[in-house]
Amino acid sequence: MLILASQSTTRKALLEQAGLVFSTAPADLDERAIETAAIEAGGDGRDVALLLAQAKASAIAALHPGAFVIGADQTLALGTELLHKPSSRDDAVAQLDRLAGKTHRLHAAVALVQDGDILWSDIQTAELTMRSFTEAERDDVLDREGDTILSSVGGYRLEGPSIRLFETVSGDYFTILGLPLLPLLEALRSFAPETLARTTP
Repeated sequence: MLILASQSTTRKALLEQAGLVFSTAPADLDERAIETAAIEAGGDGRDVALLLAQAKASAIAALHPGAFVIGADQTLALGTELLHKPSSRDDAVAQLDRLAGKTHRLHAAVALVQDGDILWSDIQTAELTMRSFTEAERDDVLDREGDTILSSVGGYRLEGPSIRLFETVSGDYFTILGLPLLPLLEALRSFAPETLARTTP
């Protein structure tokens, strides 16, 4: 059995498009507490993403003995500061304005856990630079995106109209979407090849 410990529609779609058969079971964790502990221990955005991915997978694996559980998380680092999903349109406006004309990093982590054992984990980083856009350009993009930006860290979606706000993007596409898919598929081939087998109706 393969389980995705996430309610992300994007991650779910990526696994479905890869032909995987799985169920979803989002983990109920205090993510900000884990983030705070990691930062206080001297960690950065990469450490936070990795710890959260492992914690999510471990929490769900504890409820489903024998299952292979995928945990994933993504952090956005603007220098040493971490930004989160905006809570409102006004919050998204503030975040986009802070990112305008600057380069930030997206850290995407993924972990595979079974019965309390972290079988494998990986983290990838992408670098993105936003244009110095106008207020009108920003507001037009937010109008086009609607409430979808409230579920995206930083208040944008590269797979949507938000791409208009960017100058350069460097990194793996799947990493930017929040799931390093190619390393994950390789890990499944190594640790859980049965999850990649074709199922018969």
